[in-house]
Amino acid sequence: MKMSDLRSMSSEDLQKKEVELKSELGNLSFQHKIRPLENTARLNELRKDIARIHTLFNEN
Repeated sequence: MKMSDLRSMSSEDLQKKEVELKSELGNLSFQHKIRPLENTARLNELRKDIARIHTLFNEN
């Protein structure tokens, strides 16, 4: 997800998105521990998207 997309979202939407991304990250990391994922790069993408959201919260 790009920063420009995140900047256009309201703070409530960003909070919802953060919860959604953390949930997905938790599920994928659990699945990865059971058996290897086909696309392990998705874990890094989710971590970076969560960090981008945190960066936006810190800017305000």
